[in-house]
Amino acid sequence: MRDDGPDANHRRGAGVSDATVLAVGKLSEALEVVEHARGYLYGFHRLTGTADLALGEAVDLLRTAGHESLADSLEQRMVGRNVISGRWTFQIVEDYDDGYYAEFKEAERQARLELVEGKRHLFEAEMKEDRRSHGLAHHQALPRELDGQ
Repeated sequence: MRDDGPDANHRRGAGVSDATVLAVGKLSEALEVVEHARGYLYGFHRLTGTADLALGEAVDLLRTAGHESLADSLEQRMVGRNVISGRWTFQIVEDYDDGYYAEFKEAERQARLELVEGKRHLFEAEMKEDRRSHGLAHHQALPRELDGQ
């Protein structure tokens, strides 16, 4: 077994302060929240699309059941309607991905490159070292295939 600690990708470089690791960790945490929000946005996109397709089916069923006037009204008012001015949800997702999300992701990457040699999750790697019980089963620093065991 090699040294009982994180791999080189998860060790801070010489001269990197605790404050820097904390700050970069907080920035990465913020990006994780943005990633989570992005997932909700994709969920919104999928659910709204599913609702529109179900609405189209409901319109067809209303028409088949003889409720043509109501079917026509729903079809004209709601089927294929923009969810916000000029946009379907795919356009919202694309704007988010190409704008805010891409910029945030790049800003976080740039900060890591500048401050910690691009390394990811240094804060978490150090937290793992502080919290795990060294030498006990299920508390290894690395998976066996990376540890050389």
